[in-house]
Amino acid sequence: MMQSRWIYGSKRKHRKWLYGVTAGICLWLALGLTHARADEIRVLFLGDSLTAGLGVEKDQAYPALVGERLKQQGHTDVKIINGGISGATTAGAASRLKWHLAATPHVLVLALGANDGLRGLSLENMAANLDDTIVLALENQMCVILAGMEIPPNYGPDYTRQFRETFKDLAEKHQIRLIPFLLDQVGGEATMNQADGVHPNAAGHQQIARTVLPYILECL
Repeated sequence: MMQSRWIYGSKRKHRKWLYGVTAGICLWLALGLTHARADEIRVLFLGDSLTAGLGVEKDQAYPALVGERLKQQGHTDVKIINGGISGATTAGAASRLKWHLAATPHVLVLALGANDGLRGLSLENMAANLDDTIVLALENQMCVILAGMEIPPNYGPDYTRQFRETFKDLAEKHQIRLIPFLLDQVGGEATMNQADGVHPNAAGHQQIARTVLPYILECL
């Protein structure tokens, strides 16, 4: 009985020692990683399926291509964070940004709103959602780039015009950079899109990367 107690007690002490060593190693690794990433410039792309790269390989999506082009130009310290979610609207955009704050992004490319427009959702709500997200980003010292979108006139000319102007108005209000049309030279071009006519193919993403890159360079 005494021997079994001693063995049990010894195992408990050994287990505590292992836990302590493991915790210490994890802390050391965490501190090391934090130090290694201190000089990184993190660029967050917050968007929908266009940003997520639906239908193409991950490294063919425009955020990844922007990262490649930046490295080719000598910006090897830039890390790309693809926060694209297929089907996403502007609802919850601020909450999504809050989740990404742990990564301390320096640049935000806000590319949401297309699904709001295609579904005919409230433009007032869309504007408010984007506004909240922009304010949160600016409060966290991010360089904000707002990606404008255009939609087919399915809901009438007034809705289409107001949708387009929402992005311009927000950019002027907050004095942030505006990409007039994220899908410039891509939208409506059969050779730049997949069979659905909505989502860009690999060539389309290459063009989007060319459109977006100059705005990001201004933030670096």
